Amino acid sequence: MTAMDEDLAKPVTDEEIFRAHEGGKLDIGVPRPISDPRTLAIAYTPGVAKVSRAIAEDPTVARTHTWTHRLVAVVSDGTAVLGLGDIGAAASLPVMEGKSALFKTFGGLNSIPLVINTTDVDEIVETLVRLRPSFGAVNLEDISAPRCFELEAKLIEALDCPVMHDDQHGTAVVVLAALRGAATVTGRALKDLRVVIAGAGSSGIACTKILIAAGVGEVTLLDSRGIIHPGRDGLNPYKAEMAEVTNASGLRGGIAEALRGADVFIGLSSSQVPEELIATMAPGASVFALSNPDPEIHPEIARKHAAVVATGRSDFPNQINNVSAFPGIFRGALDAGATRITENMKLAAAEAIHAVALDELDADHIMPSALDPRVAPEVAQAVAHAAVRDGVAPSQA
Repeated sequence: MTAMDEDLAKPVTDEEIFRAHEGGKLDIGVPRPISDPRTLAIAYTPGVAKVSRAIAEDPTVARTHTWTHRLVAVVSDGTAVLGLGDIGAAASLPVMEGKSALFKTFGGLNSIPLVINTTDVDEIVETLVRLRPSFGAVNLEDISAPRCFELEAKLIEALDCPVMHDDQHGTAVVVLAALRGAATVTGRALKDLRVVIAGAGSSGIACTKILIAAGVGEVTLLDSRGIIHPGRDGLNPYKAEMAEVTNASGLRGGIAEALRGADVFIGLSSSQVPEELIATMAPGASVFALSNPDPEIHPEIARKHAAVVATGRSDFPNQINNVSAFPGIFRGALDAGATRITENMKLAAAEAIHAVALDELDADHIMPSALDPRVAPEVAQAVAHAAVRDGVAPSQA
């Protein structure tokens, strides 16, 4: 057992958790000490006035002489926090602080949590538009569906900086990276896979879109009422859009009908999947049971029938964790000076994560560790290059 395995085996106590969060998890550092009258005069008055005048004359100077260009705003309204649901803005703050800590640890980016005490989409957009001079990018977090789709779209239109809802696109990127790994291990091509996704919320729809964009052969998407297909009653506009591009086989029914003969199951809902249904999947199947803390099926049971099993948990092999994606995606977008995050930038991120995994790829290692220091730099470089190719960032030549 490795030291990391031994550490994971130790139970985490409530005392440890509350002690680690006491006073918050963030602090502001000062990179250049202010220790005498001279350094004070340079950092603040009168020296700072020269920099302010320069920015007033040329706003692009703010990019190099303030922290804005390297600052991500982590924004939530507290309506869909982890598995806790709508707990409000204040209660979401410890989670947003944690996200900011991950940005700094893995992406080297400064980040500030902004929890907004409204659930009105237009009010959130107006708030962030007014705050735009203070940050360089927006990471949306833990915002309920379907409002999250509208909010992200409106912010992308209103702001001239990268905006990404991580629950959607960070999840989609790591799922695609993991699927590439599983397909390689099982000797399959993406174009030959039939993938079943259970859960048609923000992450399920984003995963569906990126898998289709990556060339997966067929995706069948389910919500709590069963398989999504054209003509089904009660579909919101986002599910209706998915009905037009999924389920090429024309399946009807529920999870039992969807899983029969499927190559891949991706669980993004809290519903449990019986063992007997996993047993009906194609030989050499892959199961991504990603609900936390309770996967849709226990990994040990799924392994009886699947060649590759992954979860969102750190205490089983093949953890699929967004931390492999979002720090590098935002770092690459900001490094490149991108004005938005495109589909090709997300695809490039997934490919970069997969490339890091290739050296140790096997059925228990389809993804790099979430703590692997190689991942974020590789993702950032791939994303920056894709931003230039897509014309949303200036050429680096």
